[in-house]
Amino acid sequence: MQRIPITLNVNGETYPLEVVPQRTLLEVLREDLTLTGTKSNCQTGECGACTVIVDGLAINSCLYLAVRADGKRITTVEGLAGPKGLHTAQEAFIQNAGVQCGYCTPGFIMSTVALLDRTPQPAEEELVAAVVGNICRCTGYTGIRRALHAIIAGTQNSQQKPRLTNDK
Repeated sequence: MQRIPITLNVNGETYPLEVVPQRTLLEVLREDLTLTGTKSNCQTGECGACTVIVDGLAINSCLYLAVRADGKRITTVEGLAGPKGLHTAQEAFIQNAGVQCGYCTPGFIMSTVALLDRTPQPAEEELVAAVVGNICRCTGYTGIRRALHAIIAGTQNSQQKPRLTNDK
């Protein structure tokens, strides 16, 4: 089977790879790069568990071909924390019990971070719209809503932009 050379920039690291054209970014991230924080679930773009950020946009990596990501800047949940600690969204989910089994959490966090990168002080409606494509089967969304409200309160009460990317 024909393989195509690509270069992925994931979490600030460069990875030259050769991939079969029909492989998804999700498959390459999990199987080739062993970045398993991005979850595989529905494989149809319905649940949001596989959400990563590609050139600033939250995408379902189960639907995104790896060859399409060639040369683009990709951030996974593993790339959010830096030397100064966890990302604002990660902290909010932890502190507000926005997780239960945790399987959906990386997708929720990545969707939230993509919005915060574009809109550092989002309105509640913007934050809710950003995560509408993410599904949780465990929590009833109560802790997730608390985490989103904490993020909004933190960005609106802060004079400085929250730390949205790692400090590598």
